[in-house]
Amino acid sequence: MINPFKPGDKKYYSKVVTEDETATFESGEVHPFYGTFALGRDAEWVCRLFVLEMKEEGEEGIGTYLNVKHLAPALVGDEVNLTAILDKVDGRNVHCSFEAHRNGKLIAEGTTGQYILSEDRKKALYKEAGHGG
Repeated sequence: MINPFKPGDKKYYSKVVTEDETATFESGEVHPFYGTFALGRDAEWVCRLFVLEMKEEGEEGIGTYLNVKHLAPALVGDEVNLTAILDKVDGRNVHCSFEAHRNGKLIAEGTTGQYILSEDRKKALYKEAGHGG
């Protein structure tokens, strides 16, 4: 693992909300807005942009936590701009804050954590979970 970053560094990701990202469950659509689960996935992605530059060959990152405070809606077709802020790197743990904006308005904020581990360790965890023979 390498770390070319310092606390406060930022990464950016923009996306347009799609129909499959609304709050919809087996019982049907709850509302036609950007679902918190989809927002969380995108928050993890923008923070993972740090991990992609930190992991070395034979390593991978896995999520360790995700906290999302969803403050306002975004509709299908709206552009959402996400910003990840590197809070700290503690050993192999990468901690980030994030914000999501629509039309300049804050719609969500939160924190994420990812851990960088070897592919061998990832395979061992998979096996320990009862998969992969």
